[in-house]
Amino acid sequence: MREALAEAAFQLFLQRGFEQTTVDDIVARAGVGRRSFFRYFPSKEDAVFPDHERCLANMTAFLEASDGPDSVGVVCDAARLVMRMYAAKPEFSVQRYQLTRQVPGLHTYELSVVRRYERTLAGYLRGRWSATPDGALRAEVLAAAVVAAHNHALRSWLRSGGGGDAGEAVDRALAMVRNMWAGGAPPHQPTTEEESATRGGSGEEVIVMVARKGVPLWRAVQRVESALGEK
Repeated sequence: MREALAEAAFQLFLQRGFEQTTVDDIVARAGVGRRSFFRYFPSKEDAVFPDHERCLANMTAFLEASDGPDSVGVVCDAARLVMRMYAAKPEFSVQRYQLTRQVPGLHTYELSVVRRYERTLAGYLRGRWSATPDGALRAEVLAAAVVAAHNHALRSWLRSGGGGDAGEAVDRALAMVRNMWAGGAPPHQPTTEEESATRGGSGEEVIVMVARKGVPLWRAVQRVESALGEK
């Protein structure tokens, strides 16, 4: 029933427009009553993102079952769950992306969903790094970096119409994060040899962003994506 309602809603959103479609229109298309809609979706916005709750639950379960030493690798793998959800239905994902770009309310809702993923990743890392200096701060920074890199690659794939390999694009973006964080170890003071090797250079660049406390998440992500896009 949940999938039937979501499908009916999305078809109407594409045909009539999001604002022009009412809950009554959706339940009429699905052949059910209004109570059935609100049993599954608190609002029309929720019907546009019916798969995120399941994906978030899968991510939470994945993180809870992960206890290996590579914390960075774990959160990168967790982020890939979102990519696979999108890649499993490329046509739907592209259409949804286009719809969210047209409706400001949906774009805001999407940002709130992204923030939930980020909080989930950060919560896992805080637990892993609770005994390290600035562990909570590092957890927030790494979670934001993983989400920004993942979303930059995913949105590029969506803007292309779902062509190419979404997994490969996301892997490249997450590899940058892994390289920056040296395989998940908390940042440390480099040795003389490491500094020398860095100056020798591998041709890779690192982007560091500093933001004032209280800057909205969407603004910080926008700046990171803009910086990545210029490289």
